[in-house]
Amino acid sequence: MSLLNLMKTTTSTLLLCPPMDTKDHKSATTGVNFLFDSSFLQKQPKLPTEFIWPNGDLVSNQDELKEPLIDLDGILKGDEVETAHAAELVRAACLNHGFFQVTNHGVDASLIRAAHEEVDTIFKLPLDKKLSVRRMPGSVYGYSGAHADRYSFKLPWKETFTFGYSGSDSEPIVVDYFKHVLGEDYERTGGIYQKFCEEMKKLSFVIFELLAISLGVDRFHYRKYFEDGSSIMRCNYYPACNNSSLTLGTGPHCDPTSLTILHQDEVGGLEVFANSKWQAIRPRPDAFVINIGDTFTALSNGRYKSCLHRAVLNRERERRSLVFFVCPKEDKVVRPPQDLVCREGPRKYPDFTWSDLLEFTQKHYRADAATLQSFIQWLLSSKPSNF
Repeated sequence: MSLLNLMKTTTSTLLLCPPMDTKDHKSATTGVNFLFDSSFLQKQPKLPTEFIWPNGDLVSNQDELKEPLIDLDGILKGDEVETAHAAELVRAACLNHGFFQVTNHGVDASLIRAAHEEVDTIFKLPLDKKLSVRRMPGSVYGYSGAHADRYSFKLPWKETFTFGYSGSDSEPIVVDYFKHVLGEDYERTGGIYQKFCEEMKKLSFVIFELLAISLGVDRFHYRKYFEDGSSIMRCNYYPACNNSSLTLGTGPHCDPTSLTILHQDEVGGLEVFANSKWQAIRPRPDAFVINIGDTFTALSNGRYKSCLHRAVLNRERERRSLVFFVCPKEDKVVRPPQDLVCREGPRKYPDFTWSDLLEFTQKHYRADAATLQSFIQWLLSSKPSNF
């Protein structure tokens, strides 16, 4: 495996924001090598080299992807004809590039608007407050500026805030997290994201039914598999960037998770690699973006493609997106349905758990287009084969 593909760390300190008094913020700065302040960086004559991406990753697009727009009204109403049609559209998309959008999804528009509005509640906090809830090494959850807590080159021009969602809808896990890390004043923000996550889980079950139907396996196979899942919710904030042609908001990668449900604002910037070129995804306020991740590729025995995508930046406008990463319970074995294997041919991937893949991407490898293949090599070299 190339060392350039492995996650790199640095012991040096790079200042990407104005000097700050750290004597009262020891817990917020200890171990942080990079501090990302986009408003400060925008005033600098040059973009720091840590944010500059290779030309191959920066190739611009000229086209808009004509991805399937799948109406969920039929499956939600129990119309089998419309459901079969939707499943066929899903199948074609997943065989091609692993990406589609869904409408008539049943998620209230006012909840989506509220979730977008609360993004600013998080990212407009003072920098020292955000650093006080930063993501710790090896962890998924918390605040991150430019992922500089993990990487020292090809930094993405963005801020993220990530938290978990699992258990039953009666457990206020998200509300409790916000109150714990940000304080009692953020109970309302946590409540909005709690409800949003609950709706995303319901929506994922509908998508999993369509995926199962499209693969010709038991309709409820994947739905049952993910019922006790431990999913991940992320708020993304992409500041405007004067040097948008030199850097990216998110670099080219496939999600290691199972299914990604995303809602982007009207600014746009999401692009998918399809038909050998990058193609833009038009923002649709009434639709959710759906893309297949590496774990579901394994769950489909390699039948469905993990979607290669990236996010480009805007010179003048900031962008926000809401992302729900659907994941199985961490200790659940990732294995395709036996009838699919019998029908489609031999197993393409060995058994693994989501915690195995999560550990790989958090501690050993920076997600890219080859994450799943690299993970399997790592798994087989570090653990007994069960292939």
